[in-house]
Amino acid sequence: MAMSMAATHARGKKLNDAIFTASGAAKKAIAEYGIEKVTDATIGSMMDDNGKIACIPAMEKVYRSLPMSDIISYAPISGLPAYLETVIDLVFCDQKPDGYTAAVATAGGTGAIHHAIANYAEKGNAILTGDWYWGTYGVIANEMGCRLETYKLFNDKGGFNLDAFVHKASELLAKQDSLLFIINSPAHNPTGFALSGDEWDGVIAFAKEKADEGKKITIVVDIAYIDYAGEKNEVRSFMRKFGGLSHNILTLFSFSMSKGYTMYGQRTGALVALSACKGVIDEFNQIMKYSSRAAWSNINRGAMTLLTEMSKDKTVYAQFEKERDALYQMIRGRAKVFMDEAEACGLKAVPYKAGFFLSVPTDDPSAVCDKLHDDLIFAVPLKLGVRIAACSVPSAKMHGVAGKVKADMDAIKA
Repeated sequence: MAMSMAATHARGKKLNDAIFTASGAAKKAIAEYGIEKVTDATIGSMMDDNGKIACIPAMEKVYRSLPMSDIISYAPISGLPAYLETVIDLVFCDQKPDGYTAAVATAGGTGAIHHAIANYAEKGNAILTGDWYWGTYGVIANEMGCRLETYKLFNDKGGFNLDAFVHKASELLAKQDSLLFIINSPAHNPTGFALSGDEWDGVIAFAKEKADEGKKITIVVDIAYIDYAGEKNEVRSFMRKFGGLSHNILTLFSFSMSKGYTMYGQRTGALVALSACKGVIDEFNQIMKYSSRAAWSNINRGAMTLLTEMSKDKTVYAQFEKERDALYQMIRGRAKVFMDEAEACGLKAVPYKAGFFLSVPTDDPSAVCDKLHDDLIFAVPLKLGVRIAACSVPSAKMHGVAGKVKADMDAIKA
């Protein structure tokens, strides 16, 4: 038996990240065959049509203009106050719900999910999300002494499966006094799906019902990709529905600068809290500060200052939004190519509305992805299917991908 020095609860940890494994295979192929011949649909970053990582020019200009003191100095543990105010404004835009709000700076959107689970999910309890989900949810849950359980995300019509959500959440609440559930919408990772207003009404009605029974409900809305989902106020219209809820319903929004601001490596985000109870928000501020000190002490000051400075200048921010919209339109165009060709060749893809990714259900995702390697196409195998990163595949290379996926799926079944 191998010697272990790890604490009992840490033994056996091993990160098997399908995304980074697939990306590594793509990089190896690029080194061998050249970038022109390889289609890398694994990367969760915005790539331009030349295959280079995209950077929003207005953001870069402001960032490079910052004084060195704003880049290298420590920031307050909870985040720069001006940054936190700016984040709240950007999360809600003109759709701010009634209630008390607060925010804490986090290490990207991942840090926001971490803080939510660490502080609002009881150890030993289950947290809940749909069966198509970002795998890191489960990693964080396990690290925090919880477990991730799922429900079937889509109904037979391709909409949100409210019945499955209610059934699974009710089952968990029969055993637990509280429940934290995560809904990644709009521009869901990995499918590009989004809940409609009516579907959100159903989720909130359920939360109200359980809160009236004395249960504590924490709704985590992961909006990491919202800036590539459509017109900013239109795609945020559902947020008003969270106003004036019971005191034992807390809504948390996971904000990230990675995608919407092309600042992936700066690891800057925030967790924004909304509650009808001021005491809940006061508590949020205290426990988040404590967790931040324990986890990372403080967050990237330069990125926080960038967001604040850029947002203060309406002309600069308008230019930034124009440039970001061009990236959004580029993704839409790539996704349309894939979805149109999928329909034409009979490939059944998951309903896509907006965002970085598309997905195709299959019984053997790993086999399909391995087969795609023969055509130098690299995608990510998930539990339920194959993820295609529309954000990273140049428009010209997207043509033909759906057909290759269909042909390889058919070959594996034969």
